[in-house]
Amino acid sequence: MSNETIYILGIESSCDDTSASVICNGKVLSNVVANQEVHAKYGGVVPELASRAHQQNIVPVVQQAIEQAGITKHDLNAIAFTRGPGLMGSLLVGTSFAKSLALGLNIPLIDVNHMQAHILAHFINEEDSNIPPFPFVCLTISGGHTQIVKITNHFEMEILGETIDDAVGEAFDKSAKILGLPYPGGPLIDKYAQLGNPKAFKFTKPKVGDLEFSFSGLKTGILYFVQKNTKENPNFIKENLHDICASIQYTIIEILMDKLKNTVKQTGIKRIAIAGGVSANSEIRKRLTTAQKYWGWTTYIPKFEYTTDNAAMIAIAGYLKYLNNDYSDISVTAQARLKVTE
Repeated sequence: MSNETIYILGIESSCDDTSASVICNGKVLSNVVANQEVHAKYGGVVPELASRAHQQNIVPVVQQAIEQAGITKHDLNAIAFTRGPGLMGSLLVGTSFAKSLALGLNIPLIDVNHMQAHILAHFINEEDSNIPPFPFVCLTISGGHTQIVKITNHFEMEILGETIDDAVGEAFDKSAKILGLPYPGGPLIDKYAQLGNPKAFKFTKPKVGDLEFSFSGLKTGILYFVQKNTKENPNFIKENLHDICASIQYTIIEILMDKLKNTVKQTGIKRIAIAGGVSANSEIRKRLTTAQKYWGWTTYIPKFEYTTDNAAMIAIAGYLKYLNNDYSDISVTAQARLKVTE
């Protein structure tokens, strides 16, 4: 088995990016992502438009991924695709395409849990890759998820804590919206925060369980804070944008770091990984790097291109399942809601 060359095609279509990737024995040969510009003017992802754009993008994206990998479709050993969680219409495009391609090529079909794939992106084999040994803890942070997951092996995961309301990515995007920044606003808050004073304004941290998160109260607090100050000074946002962004980002990252400290205290596991779109945030990356120095943690931070939704993470999860002969039946269906443990 070890000498065999295994090519896995990964297809990701859970939200508004259509992506395809070819992995060979755990190494990425191609990772093509087509972004959908159409949503920016609506200030958020419009599901109906997203699924239509996937239908237009999927064939060229898959073709490009196969060509970039320097192989033909007949070299593929299996097709891995995102089964969920995500937007139903978007998932259906990827699911039905993956099924027909696998049937046409007569090769195994492998369904992948999108949330597991974010975590398994840490196992992509690259020259400088730092692969976490088991067990480790992963903070999964994105627009739809905020959870702390204990990983015992590739497919044995346990949720230790999660948000009781909104996800952290939503907190970033909604705060940006309150400040009048365009969608997606999270990366802009990160950008402006670098120019501001994180202690300029104080926001209250929510009181919830040791490993639980809550962001809805914080969002409301930010809204009231902005409304009150704008009433007194109409130019308040413009004059203080960098400081407001820095203070919001500081508060959110403090919440995340507090929970990780509690997790280490409770589990005794000092290997900490991050995954998901918000792990591209420069401040959380910086804080985790310093945590190694101060608290003796070993931290695992994915490359930028593997943080947001991409098919390389789907392909690596597919590869690990392929090695276990863990294939899907052709009757498998897309699921909009799916826990990381399912």
